[in-house]
Amino acid sequence: MEPLDRSAIWPYVDGEPGAYYYQRYGHPTGAEAERALGALEGGSALLFPSGAAATAALVLALLEPGDTIALARDAYYGTSVLFRELERWGLQFVEFDQTGAPPGDADLVWIESPSNPLLTVPDFDAAAAHPAPLVIDSTASTPIYLRPLERDADFAVHSATKYLGGHHDLLLGAVVCRDAQAAERLREFRTRTGIVAAPDAAWLLLRGLKTLEVRMRRHTETAKEIARRLGEHPGVERVRYLVRRGRRSRRRPHRRDLDPHDPECHEPRRRRLRPRDPPSLGGRPSPGKPDPAERRARRRRRSLGRPRRSACGGCNPHVTCHRVR
Repeated sequence: MEPLDRSAIWPYVDGEPGAYYYQRYGHPTGAEAERALGALEGGSALLFPSGAAATAALVLALLEPGDTIALARDAYYGTSVLFRELERWGLQFVEFDQTGAPPGDADLVWIESPSNPLLTVPDFDAAAAHPAPLVIDSTASTPIYLRPLERDADFAVHSATKYLGGHHDLLLGAVVCRDAQAAERLREFRTRTGIVAAPDAAWLLLRGLKTLEVRMRRHTETAKEIARRLGEHPGVERVRYLVRRGRRSRRRPHRRDLDPHDPECHEPRRRRLRPRDPPSLGGRPSPGKPDPAERRARRRRRSLGRPRRSACGGCNPHVTCHRVR
């Protein structure tokens, strides 16, 4: 693995700032992670502390008050929440069906492939034909299945917390730019606003990228098998799963969609599956199956028993009680 450099400052060279001199302007670990991700995507990558930070920096660096963003209706809900927050500064957004053409008067087109969580796939040709800059959020695809710049996008956006990181232990976002001038403008905005990713998260991203292709292939095999089993289950109304055919991905329906306004959608909770909520997407362990260390910790807590823990004052789970054996 590449070395982790947590330095906040670096010495000057012959009285002048060197390649690195203050972490807000850049650091070696982040630069190496950006180089690796940029090589995968075929562009200039910039890291941010989260996917939301990457989204905010991109639209604020590109747009002016009064500009309008055309946002895919099925895109990740947090994107529309963020854009609504920016309306107070004069930015506007309209939602559209990304399986068709974007509105003609938009100043920025934002699509997502596949969308989260409905898994719709955009019409790439219609989006690329629009005169406005095109952003593709490919968090769920990763560069293994989609390279947005090859589909005529100007920017690719990732929540690297998910599949790129792949271990549920980092918070990071990324923007990959087609144009070097746009990348420099975004870098300047990042430096001035201080929306800079920390070295530790960048180092963890480097680790995740080394196994990205292997992990994504296995994710795909697992998802295919789950989709098959769910499709055969009599209690499942519909399975949304993308079937890759050539360069296009299609949704394969099983049975029928439920209308959210249909009372059947709001049947008693006891009749519906209640899976454990995952902390992230794309991590190595299954959200429903804890890591061995977590299982051991649970067994240890159960072995203590409530009465004995109360007797020794062991109510703090972070304190080890040596009186209980």
